[in-house]
Amino acid sequence: MSRVLFVPLAAAIYLLFFATFLYFIGFVAGLPMLPTHVDKGLVSAPLGAAVIDLALIALFGLQHSVMARPGFKAVWTMIVPKPIERSVYVLAASLVLILLFALWHPIAGNVWQVEAPIARTALWVLFAAGWLVALLSTFLINHFELFGLSQVVRNLRNHAPAAPVLRMPLFYKLVRHPLYAGFFIAFWATPVMSYGHLLLAAGMSAYVLIAIRYEERDLVDTFGHDYVAYRDRVGMLTPKIGRR
Repeated sequence: MSRVLFVPLAAAIYLLFFATFLYFIGFVAGLPMLPTHVDKGLVSAPLGAAVIDLALIALFGLQHSVMARPGFKAVWTMIVPKPIERSVYVLAASLVLILLFALWHPIAGNVWQVEAPIARTALWVLFAAGWLVALLSTFLINHFELFGLSQVVRNLRNHAPAAPVLRMPLFYKLVRHPLYAGFFIAFWATPVMSYGHLLLAAGMSAYVLIAIRYEERDLVDTFGHDYVAYRDRVGMLTPKIGRR
């Protein structure tokens, strides 16, 4: 494939990702105008719905974790050209999320339902803040590198890949994984927590905790003592209080 074609391909995949990300926000929020959301979808008995939903979350987690591992990338880039590898990863992630949206089985009943207007507003503000933190965190490091656009542009210009740099801007001075922290907030901050929403929040949270463990191994391999010192100094998902 010509390197010129990598750019529109990566751009199309990025647009698909961004549309999927916006739908994901509405899906978790339970926007009624969407064809499916966390409390609206295919109908099944609660046990069957839970099994299907857990399988969808597990598929999402496996795709993210396996395709992000250096060993997988080493083999995968023998098939997929290196400049487009990250975009293919983003495409796979988007398709798995779309599958989750399409096949999600809601589970009726509420764990909690907040009625007080002030409390409901506060939870929705917290929900929005979680997604905003997650999105801003990608720009604080390198948004376009993270989603595959920088790689194809560098390849088009015949520039070598940039060397990895350990950066700690803004949120990263407080927590090591602000992107994941934002997702935690977004999944759990809701005035109405249905059983289906609880399953989604718990499943995604479990995936995040597992993903962080493997991601930090890779970061230690890449940055060595610098990352170990950073890890000792800065909290994983919440700030360390009382430590310098």
